[in-house]
Amino acid sequence: MIDVKTLYDLKPSFGFFSRQLMYPDKTDFHPDFLERSFLPGNPAYTHARAYWSLMQELSLEEIQEIYTSTFDFNKDCALYMTYFKYEDSKERGQMLAKLKILYEMFGLEMPEEELPDYLPLMCEFLYAAEWMANPQAPDNFRMLLAILEDGTYHLLKALERLRSPYFHLVKGLRETLKASVRQEEAR
Repeated sequence: MIDVKTLYDLKPSFGFFSRQLMYPDKTDFHPDFLERSFLPGNPAYTHARAYWSLMQELSLEEIQEIYTSTFDFNKDCALYMTYFKYEDSKERGQMLAKLKILYEMFGLEMPEEELPDYLPLMCEFLYAAEWMANPQAPDNFRMLLAILEDGTYHLLKALERLRSPYFHLVKGLRETLKASVRQEEAR
């Protein structure tokens, strides 16, 4: 079961994940950005801090080079979360359509040039959407979080093999997702 209150409380961290998973820009590494994005006790903080520390040692050009070689030229590190499971099958198209409908239900306009399973876009949706007043949010978000969990699992394994600093970022994202799911009590 999705704990929408916890997910909502963790919204600032999804903004951080979204920005850090897009092509790097100097504004993404403002010294205060990390601290503003994680409230005390956030389950992702130690992972985000490890990522942040590694990135602070690099120039923007080095970060951009790592990003490009990792996400643009490495099939195993695709930022499209349904790609790992479905590649280009008909089922993937159906999942993409469902995600697009979900985003629109909560007021997000899809950029024409982007697929709805693009990880930074999914994180941006969780950061920007308002769902607390919607009683259907837990059911509606079940698919979204399942796609994120499945896709980031494969991505995390590939980043670990590469010893990429992005491993820590995705690990933090997974911890955030895990904190947003509560186990149903046995009946």
